[in-house]
Amino acid sequence: MTDSGTANETANGATGPLRGLRVVELAGIGPGPFAAMLLADLGADVIRVDRPGEANDIVPPAVDVLRRGRRSVAIDLRSPDGVRAVLDLAERADVLIEGYRPGVAERLGVGPQDCWARNPRLVYGRMTGWGQDGPLAPTAGHDIGYIAITRALHALGRQGEEPAVPVNFLGDFGGGSLYLVVGVLAAVFEAARSGRGQVVDAAIVDGAASLTAMVYGLLAAGQWRDERGVNLLDTGRPWYDVYRTADDNWVAVGPLEPKFYAQFMTLLGLEPDEAERADPAAWPALRERIAAAFARRTRDEWAKVFEGTDACVAPVLNLTEAAGHPHLAARGTFIEVDGVRQPAPAPRFSRTPPGRPEPPARPGAHTRQALTDWGVRDVDALLASGAAVQA
Repeated sequence: MTDSGTANETANGATGPLRGLRVVELAGIGPGPFAAMLLADLGADVIRVDRPGEANDIVPPAVDVLRRGRRSVAIDLRSPDGVRAVLDLAERADVLIEGYRPGVAERLGVGPQDCWARNPRLVYGRMTGWGQDGPLAPTAGHDIGYIAITRALHALGRQGEEPAVPVNFLGDFGGGSLYLVVGVLAAVFEAARSGRGQVVDAAIVDGAASLTAMVYGLLAAGQWRDERGVNLLDTGRPWYDVYRTADDNWVAVGPLEPKFYAQFMTLLGLEPDEAERADPAAWPALRERIAAAFARRTRDEWAKVFEGTDACVAPVLNLTEAAGHPHLAARGTFIEVDGVRQPAPAPRFSRTPPGRPEPPARPGAHTRQALTDWGVRDVDALLASGAAVQA
């Protein structure tokens, strides 16, 4: 996709492989909205249910990329009429997503049983850190704690140093959002055959643990030490690491295969030596020679040296620079929506490409129109009572 994009036919996801899928999102933060964004990116008609008057003190709604691509209705779930409106939406939906602590949706009157009384085919997606049960289920948490108890955090960082915190990419979005989307789509597929919905319990701890599957296989095979920074893919090898360049930037190096390693060393101006590569005792000196070589030129100079080769070297780019990388620019990996640079929808589809995302909506911007479009009853009365609010 390029910056010019292909415009959505309407604001409710008229293009893409999930066209026709209806999703209700009970607004939350982080992994739940990201999952809803992914579904909307792929063409689902997603209605986000915001709380009236709710302010997002982290990111202003107008530039909150995680809100893109869907309509917002403002509904007061403390009001019986507001609860009825959400159940009306659930009755017409294929999927509902919520990210409350266990039991909260039930207390509000919009839990799975409440929704299934209206719509037995509804897939009910629950996004939490700890899951719906277990000793920690009722407690607060954040990404760093979820990846801590699943071993994922322990694996990140250098030997002898503290674990490196990977923003919240690994837990919230990798172990949370992506597993929720996979689970929801799997349950929708099953519901088409059985006629029955089910709860998808997407716990970040479960997803983060799942992401470590390969390492457990390597550990069982004796090819991985349960230590940080001493293994093949965690900076334990000089040829899988990052190196500082002359301009105080960085390059990432990963020529794992012997033929790629030979090309890497040659282009770096060093002699490839398989005996040295096979001898752990030689690695500290090898690492120093590689570091000294990279320190002689700037990051972008090295990028030109390695560009188009199989040496597996890439410049470490920041958020501003990434969109300008020639490969990402050619693929349209980043787009601009209402002046905000952001990742384009992914993955790509050959026959049903998703449209260009609509910009984030203000909370309640589509209350009247979206509720009317979905056939919710007595919209005027809901607005008059304050159970629903049109921004």
